[in-house]
Amino acid sequence: MSDRAGGPSDGLRSAAVWRAVVRPVVGRLRREVQWRRVGGLRLATGPAQAQPCRVAEHATPLVRPLAGLDLDLQRGKVVNLRLAAERLDGLVLPPGKRLSFWWHVGRPTRRRGFVDGLVLDHGRMTAGTGGGLCQLTNLLYWMTLHTPLEVAERWRHSYDVFPDADRTQPFGSGATCAWPSLDLQVVNPTEATFRLAVHLTDTHLVGAWTADRPVDLRYEVYEVAHVIEPVGPAAPGAFVRRNVLRRRVLDPDGAQVADELVAENHALMRYRPLLEGA
Repeated sequence: MSDRAGGPSDGLRSAAVWRAVVRPVVGRLRREVQWRRVGGLRLATGPAQAQPCRVAEHATPLVRPLAGLDLDLQRGKVVNLRLAAERLDGLVLPPGKRLSFWWHVGRPTRRRGFVDGLVLDHGRMTAGTGGGLCQLTNLLYWMTLHTPLEVAERWRHSYDVFPDADRTQPFGSGATCAWPSLDLQVVNPTEATFRLAVHLTDTHLVGAWTADRPVDLRYEVYEVAHVIEPVGPAAPGAFVRRNVLRRRVLDPDGAQVADELVAENHALMRYRPLLEGA
């Protein structure tokens, strides 16, 4: 019999139960409701020759030689990426339809062949079944920004974990994922039919959007208002990174026809930045 009800240990246990049991159930129910509400998520696969016009493509390395990054978890990530890519490769997105990453990939379980890969838990690197799939949502998000397709749902990364070594894209240009709450969903508002191609080589994750007709517009994603600043007295030594992503839309002659807001990002940095004048 405890001397006092509702003490600190009770609060910690309640929080642990919420994270481990309640929150996943709530997230699954909310996602099921959303999937039923939007409806029509089943997409067929089709041959590449039906959508031969290349619209956007991108590739990212499977292994990054960064300090503190467990190579075994990176190898596990490759296994997980291969399984997920098989569920997405060849999907055809007709006019008015929606692609949901998790609806097609499904729950990443060991029974389905998924293994431990790198998972970021509140900015800390750990192992988890199906870890590493955010590399695929990052790729899909970045490619989609270079097409007339619309991103209907995207979740930004809350933490900036790795320094800008060999970074080729602006900060905040990815999309995180977590089964099933944090999904990436893409809608086709055009009259063209698109096809998604995703595969792995020995060294890279490779993707492309193609269409059944040429897309005359070209898209350039860029950042503005990029700052790195201290969090403040509440977290001495901590820094937050912010920026705004925008997109120029160019016609076939290279003339700008639009300049659109893409996203506003902010993330707590897990490494100490190199500040000007430091």
